Amino acid sequence: MKITVFIKCFFVLLFANIMLVNPSLGQEKVKFAMVGLSHGHSPWFFEWGQQENMELVGVFEPNEDLLDKFQQRYNLKGDLLFTDLEEMLTKKKPDGILVFGPIYHHLQAVELAAPLGIHVMVEKPLATTLADAEKMKALAIKHHIHLLVDYETSWYPTTEQTFRFFNKPQTAYGDIRKMVFHHGHEGPKEIGVGPEFLEWLTDPVKNGGGALVDFGCYGANIMTYLMHGESPVAVTAVTKTYKPETYPKVDDEATIIVDYQDAQGIIQASWNWPFGRKDMEVYGVKGYVITKDDTELRYRTKGNGEVVEQINQEDLGLVSNPFEYFKQVIKGELVPPPFSPYTLENNMRVMEILEAAKESAKRGEKVMLKNDAVH
Repeated sequence: MKITVFIKCFFVLLFANIMLVNPSLGQEKVKFAMVGLSHGHSPWFFEWGQQENMELVGVFEPNEDLLDKFQQRYNLKGDLLFTDLEEMLTKKKPDGILVFGPIYHHLQAVELAAPLGIHVMVEKPLATTLADAEKMKALAIKHHIHLLVDYETSWYPTTEQTFRFFNKPQTAYGDIRKMVFHHGHEGPKEIGVGPEFLEWLTDPVKNGGGALVDFGCYGANIMTYLMHGESPVAVTAVTKTYKPETYPKVDDEATIIVDYQDAQGIIQASWNWPFGRKDMEVYGVKGYVITKDDTELRYRTKGNGEVVEQINQEDLGLVSNPFEYFKQVIKGELVPPPFSPYTLENNMRVMEILEAAKESAKRGEKVMLKNDAVH
């Protein structure tokens, strides 16, 4: 008996020593750094996103006043704060960066992080132009880093459940024929976004456009997932600025029609809704699914009545924290399914659609898609 206890103690101590010599065998925290604080979603990581298995090692923000506000609000230590991005990356050596500044600066973040082997997650959309997106993709491939894009709707249980309804073998809903997406709110100024956010969100260069970019990307992202990455045939878009006194430089209303070989997607992106909304309708040959919000949807198939259902993330095995999702991808614990919302290939398709939509609205005609932005 004493010998057995001795042997057990020996191996416990041996394992502990091995862990000290090689910490990589333990549960090391993934080191994250924030890049930009001006986006309205940047507080997410500080307020609910950071978990025990994550360590914040740096915060970059060129606006010193904004940096001071975050330092005071979240009690950040001084050695975490940087106004020079390259300095922060080289000194702190994070495993991944969370990019929450102007969309125009996404390319620069990847240009600096990728050669250092630092993984990147940007807030939606991927870039302001398809050309920038292609450069980012090339850097990610060359330096073998993960490049993900965060959308709030990516962790909606209703988004995933809708995909699964139509993804089943011999699905009761049949092939998709029409998808309609409603995304937006009353307008960024109307809902009271911060001045730092409003400044670049309404700038055609820093944001790449107005409502078309800000909310058009959601529908393009989800439809690409639903269509398994299929390349659209054509894109037609109409944009308006109903409030020129508020948004003189960009559109505040956009309707985008995305034609596929056997289906059609309609994106209604707006800063003119009477209230905020993120919902969609998906119609197949034999049925439909209509989401109300992140957890409630209704569906119906031929020969059956409509069903209203509450969906939760636990039943779907869905990772509802985007930073936890990024952490799992970095550690190799999770491999994003092809063309799923966070993936680079999905978001290259999104950029292809947005670029064509802007060109269509400018020219006043349908834009045929010839080049494949993904392959």
